Amino acid sequence: SLPSCTCRKLAGCTLFITGASRGIGKAIALKAARDGANIVIAAKTAEPHRTLPGTIYSAAKEIEEAGGKALPCIVNVREEDQIIKAVEKAVKTFGGIDILVNNASAISLSGTLETETKKANLMMDVNVRGTYLTSKICLPHLRKSRNAHILNLSPPLNMNPMWFKNHCAYTISKYGMSMCVLGMAEEFRGEVAVNALWPKTAIYTAAMDMLGGSGVEKQCRKTDILADAAYCILTKPKSFTGNFIIDEALLREEGIKDFDVYAVAPGKANSFLVGASPLFKEEKKSSQPKHEGPEGAKVNLESASAKSLGPVGETFRVIQGAITEEFVKAIQGVFMFELSGDDGGTWYIDLKTQGGSAGSGKPPVKADVVMSMSSADFVRMFTGKLKPTMAFMSGKLRISGNMALAMRLEKMLVQLNSKL
Repeated sequence: SLPSCTCRKLAGCTLFITGASRGIGKAIALKAARDGANIVIAAKTAEPHRTLPGTIYSAAKEIEEAGGKALPCIVNVREEDQIIKAVEKAVKTFGGIDILVNNASAISLSGTLETETKKANLMMDVNVRGTYLTSKICLPHLRKSRNAHILNLSPPLNMNPMWFKNHCAYTISKYGMSMCVLGMAEEFRGEVAVNALWPKTAIYTAAMDMLGGSGVEKQCRKTDILADAAYCILTKPKSFTGNFIIDEALLREEGIKDFDVYAVAPGKANSFLVGASPLFKEEKKSSQPKHEGPEGAKVNLESASAKSLGPVGETFRVIQGAITEEFVKAIQGVFMFELSGDDGGTWYIDLKTQGGSAGSGKPPVKADVVMSMSSADFVRMFTGKLKPTMAFMSGKLRISGNMALAMRLEKMLVQLNSKL
């Protein structure tokens, strides 16, 4: 991580951080706490959650142990009065607010027809309206600070339709946060710095666990990378404003060369996908993918039959040969693949009908799950080069139908990879 600086740049500063009870918000809080900063934990988890770790009180304990002062406040950013109360309490306790981090976010990576109204409302309320209101309520206090900053955890504004088509509501809501940066940076220029920070890769948090299922963490980086990048931004002068920053790019400029320290599974750093975090930037056009197995073992797709079948046909031939009664019993689902690109077409895997089958065309019975992706990404997915979760998160894979079954297919892939 960043070279430790003896000057403790954030000592005595007061940070108001939304969603700081866990994940990225808490990581940024702990980084500042080590300097001796005051942290207002503005989050809604007061009672332990069924599946997610951490409450505002357990986060406060960690912040105090790290050397900071903590003020836990119950804040749901959808409730304006809760934000106002927390801000008043912060000013009364610490004498002011120097930094606001808008981190609280709701996510649903679903298509327009699959996004329930209450989910769409939640994303608009938390991401756009919550960020806007929290900024508005903190700004009168921020303007009095010597080095005021607002930092939104939101992506660079990129109007490429690929970032909209798979999760339109989520993209609109995150871009709403980015537009707050665009407008407020200009409006408060010279008084308050306003910037956006976004990860280059997927970041491993409890939320990712829920979205991604088991094994997803190996493709991710730790929250530390965002905490270090946020620290860099928040310790810059307030003239540094209106920037849309990608964590890795900033840290490279700061002289960091070893990014393996941030990997959840070191040595896998090269498996991070450009744009693994939804809405990052245009994907680099990759050349024809090399087909590698889960541990980098070369898979020979250049056998005589592969030349006639093509990589997708060959992959389905292997899948057909690998289907067992156990798979059929365990999965009980029918999957249809709509593939685009050179080797495109409709293919299926039936893991429901006795004996199971796989091949080209529509399945013999109605599909439970329909997956749409490019044929090249399909081959990468089935040869262990691309995790289904990552493909889904980055918009390379669209899934409609039974999501739980789609997750089960990921487990099957792990077993299949030993054969592919």
